Amino acid sequence: MKKIQTRDAIGSVLCHDMTIIIPGVKKGPEFRKGHVIKEEDIPTLLSMGKTHVYVWEKKENELHENDAAIRLGDICMDEHMYGSEIKEGKINIHAKIDGLLRVDVKRLEKINSLEEIMIATRHDCFPIKKGDKLAGTRVIPLVIHEDKIIEAESLAGEISLLSILAYKPFKIGIVTTGSEVYHGRIQDAFGPVIRGKAQEYDIEVTRQIIADDDVTQITESIETLIDEGANFIVCTGGMSVDPDDLTPTSIKNTGADIISYGAPVLPGAMFLLAYKGDIPIIGVPGCAMYSKRTVLDLVFPRLLTGEKLTKADLAKYGHGGLCLNCDVCTFPSCSFGK
Repeated sequence: MKKIQTRDAIGSVLCHDMTIIIPGVKKGPEFRKGHVIKEEDIPTLLSMGKTHVYVWEKKENELHENDAAIRLGDICMDEHMYGSEIKEGKINIHAKIDGLLRVDVKRLEKINSLEEIMIATRHDCFPIKKGDKLAGTRVIPLVIHEDKIIEAESLAGEISLLSILAYKPFKIGIVTTGSEVYHGRIQDAFGPVIRGKAQEYDIEVTRQIIADDDVTQITESIETLIDEGANFIVCTGGMSVDPDDLTPTSIKNTGADIISYGAPVLPGAMFLLAYKGDIPIIGVPGCAMYSKRTVLDLVFPRLLTGEKLTKADLAKYGHGGLCLNCDVCTFPSCSFGK
């Protein structure tokens, strides 16, 4: 650092906090370490008795924390994000749109393994809303060698570490199975649940068909909804291991490819995922009627982005796939699915 006259310090960077004391009114840092001195700061500094200040003496290939933070922010953000104002060498990254946050965890870990650099994010596959904070980044010292930022940029490559996938305008068709509902013995409870989930993501539900416990009728109901323009099918009921639970067989009879019947998630172990071409067909287990959050809440937003999930994707949910059924549900800001 070097000592210069305060009147000549405009544009320079303070090397330490500057404390102001006004008896009975204020005592504390008026300017923080790393603050870039502006013209309007000069009278305040002089009133504090600071005719000279110690500022950072820039050397070749060194970056101030604010400049480094900007470059770290740039490797994180895609076009659906924006950075906050820089404060003490830190930038917070926020969402411009609703969608699903994706984080390249492997590249993130490599960059965070570098000395004097940190990037903290929310979890991968986190459903976010416009304005939500997604990540924060900064360098640890006031000054960092530019080579370290260049190395971080090299590890990041051309693709941003974070991305937001927008939800696609799917049209959901619901097939509800069960003789007790079909014959009017009980009222359907599944339809309102699925509509509520769809509404969370502004997705349209086109129609619901209630089918008897009959393989042909269930199969035809799925095919009818697809013929009518539905491009996302949700089947409810008939998803346990009872011999008369016919939904999995009916889904298979449409010609769909069964990706997985079962998922390592509680609640939701009897979940089924299939695809008929590009159309996802899911079988939702009965727990969705009474549990606040289930496997549906984990896979639904990913499917709504158009992502084609695999059996391996579902297998990963076993780690963190236990919902604690808290009295006050805070999902997705909890451990479920993380």
